[in-house]
Amino acid sequence: MVEFGIKPEIDDLDQLLHSLCDRKHVNKAQEFFDKAKLGIGIAPSAKTYSILVRGWAKIRDASGARKVFDEMLERNCLVDLLAYNALLDALCKSGDVDGAYKMLQEMGKVGLKPDAYSYAIFIHTYCDAGDVHSAYKVLDRMKRYDLVPNVYTYNHIIKTLCKNEKVDDAYLLLDEMIQLGVNPDTWTYNSIMAYHCDHCEVNRATKLILRMDRTKCLPDRHTYNMVLKLLIRIGRFDRATEIWEGMSERKFYPTVATYTVMIHGLVRKKDKLEEACKYFEMMIDDGIPPYSTTVEMLRNRLVGWGQMDVVDVLAGKMERSSSCSVREMTIEMRGKRRRVGRRSADSEDDDSELERVV
Repeated sequence: MVEFGIKPEIDDLDQLLHSLCDRKHVNKAQEFFDKAKLGIGIAPSAKTYSILVRGWAKIRDASGARKVFDEMLERNCLVDLLAYNALLDALCKSGDVDGAYKMLQEMGKVGLKPDAYSYAIFIHTYCDAGDVHSAYKVLDRMKRYDLVPNVYTYNHIIKTLCKNEKVDDAYLLLDEMIQLGVNPDTWTYNSIMAYHCDHCEVNRATKLILRMDRTKCLPDRHTYNMVLKLLIRIGRFDRATEIWEGMSERKFYPTVATYTVMIHGLVRKKDKLEEACKYFEMMIDDGIPPYSTTVEMLRNRLVGWGQMDVVDVLAGKMERSSSCSVREMTIEMRGKRRRVGRRSADSEDDDSELERVV
């Protein structure tokens, strides 16, 4: 910019440092920052320093963060709440929770009141370590100061509770959220749903979907895939059909993973093979290319039961599909392998979760 006669402003520096730190090029950001102070003559602001401190926190380098923070103090730069929170985050992420607590106490001495985010940093740290008891202690402290955690912080605790087999406590926390005016999101409910599905608790899982309806929080593909997988696994095909039919009412339309859960589950039962074909046809009609593993499994089952005529019908339907990708997979339904571009459950980002749901 200087070469073109344009004098950089502090905002330009902040944006550049933020971009570098966001991509974890923190050393480069620090190097440029050090040069900019001397070469361009820009006086860094508290925001500038905070960006760097958060950058060091991102790569879990507390010493780098502390060095920048100390420079702020040496230059008599106004150290605000943003900077302190960034340092707290850096210390906690590097494992120095005791040092972070000392810093929290120091904030009060300089006239800064910790906010909800200050305490949330500790909650997230304890939850990541599986220490629910300590997380609750911080939560209680927040309540004493009339600070309300955001949905992300609540989600972190609820997920940890479910991992620790404390789903009833998770429900109590869910009730508390709503009472405090914090609206649960799909992540909140999915953490609890995962527990119910892992423990084959069908009634509680379906009741949770109804609760989501009441709180106007629509289930997403993860919700449906977990519940459908559970119902198929325990042979409750009737309930699975009910859930499927209720999806459109909730404005949800099946993805490749959702169809795969149904087809893979149904195809393993001879008396459900026709139903599996029905879902496969629906998938083709929707123009959704199936996984190669789905095509192969369905074809092998049909051939095994002597239903080559059904294989021909499905292959013909695929040939007439409006989707190029579906048409290309016809050869697999006819029992031949494609040379390139083979679509499998492992190659799709659309559901990296497919390992969980099938």
